[in-house]
Amino acid sequence: MEKTTHIAIVPSPLFSLIVSSLEFSSRLLHLHPNFHITCIIPVLESSPIPLTPFLQTLPPRIDAIFLPPIPKQDLPKDAKHAVQLQLTITKSLPHLRHVLNSLNSKSPLSALLSDSFSFEVLQFAKELNVLSFVSFPSSAMVLSLLFHMPKLDQMISGEFPELPEAIRIPGCVPLRGSDVPEPIQRRSNLSYKHFVQRGKSFHCVDGVLLNSFLELEENTARELTKEGCDNPPVYLVGPVTQKRSFSDSDECLRWLENQPPKSVLYICFGSGGTLSQSQTNELAFGLEESGKRFLWVLRVPSDSANVACNVPTNEDPLGFLPKGFLERTKERGLVVPSWAPQIRILRHSSIGGFLNNCGWNSIIESVQQGVPLIALPLFAEQRTNAVLVSDGLKVALRPKVNENGVVDREEVGNVIKSLMEGEEGKEISKRMKGLKDKAANAVKDDGSSTQSLRDLAFRIKTFTCDAKF
Repeated sequence: MEKTTHIAIVPSPLFSLIVSSLEFSSRLLHLHPNFHITCIIPVLESSPIPLTPFLQTLPPRIDAIFLPPIPKQDLPKDAKHAVQLQLTITKSLPHLRHVLNSLNSKSPLSALLSDSFSFEVLQFAKELNVLSFVSFPSSAMVLSLLFHMPKLDQMISGEFPELPEAIRIPGCVPLRGSDVPEPIQRRSNLSYKHFVQRGKSFHCVDGVLLNSFLELEENTARELTKEGCDNPPVYLVGPVTQKRSFSDSDECLRWLENQPPKSVLYICFGSGGTLSQSQTNELAFGLEESGKRFLWVLRVPSDSANVACNVPTNEDPLGFLPKGFLERTKERGLVVPSWAPQIRILRHSSIGGFLNNCGWNSIIESVQQGVPLIALPLFAEQRTNAVLVSDGLKVALRPKVNENGVVDREEVGNVIKSLMEGEEGKEISKRMKGLKDKAANAVKDDGSSTQSLRDLAFRIKTFTCDAKF
């Protein structure tokens, strides 16, 4: 009988990252039933994550342990969401050390896996003498940029947005300085120094997991995995997306049932993206002018729209739309406040396009369902992802912004019509259909991602004690 291989996964306290970790665990167990996976989840008090229905569907060899909640008053007021995540991890480290030691004494661990936000937990890999892996929640292109940041930091003296020429990284689409991830736009930002340091730290792990697949980013993937490169092994194991939906809200799905095939533009800006009031108005007027059907997940506008906003509010988002908009568009549009079951929506036959902020999870979900894109990036690495899908893969249209950083109504309307009825939209749909087929093939028994997952499992099962921290 084959020996059980025990690994621990510590995701950040964000629903999408936790679910991604658990879905990855399920895939790994499906291929290698002798694995036992313990998911250790940090918790921020007053920020409940509705995981119970999801956890009840997991295989018995996946355990979930919740760490003691970190009081919100222990965090700085007005801290950005990313800062809250990382501070929650930091303050949870003593509890985490205790749990890991307890687990290891009962059933020895072979590997410890974190994501980018929870990266500091990998310091325990050395203490436990186990392998260390990090799950990178974005594209191979962004990962390649991260690996090259220490070198770029030395080569480039000015600010990225002022660079006269595009940045050229082997295997990647040329990238204008204004499209590098938002945290590294300015050298004076603390996040810039953090990004450079993280690029160095990633070279110390035993491997990086990517929610992408070889056929999606082939040139970049070849560069990251070629023999002799100085970065750690990279395992492309995607697409990994949420397979189950537990929403009781099906108003939008009933509405979609009454729409013609591929006629509806779905609009959503991820789990934390918000538009400014000005951009909300322009998007609404552009939608109205386009005459196209739409399903819009709307959040309360914020003039700090370049930052993920997860601040609870009792305000009704629909009250921020232009006067009369809902009445004028009621025959062809539906506006849903705050949240909708995205996976089920993208699977629906009436969806013909997806206007989003280019968060990587949304891109992967779109590729898996073959839904063409309109790219409207807001924050983090989303501009870089927008370049990948529009200039590289050519499965997205990217509207132009005006001098105030807003896409005006005429541009919104024109881009929507181009995607939903134009010749360019037809070509984009054809290319996206090809990627959908490649995504399905990647996770078949003989697919590239399945083989990558086998390589990872073999590495964990056969490792010798050689932790690098």
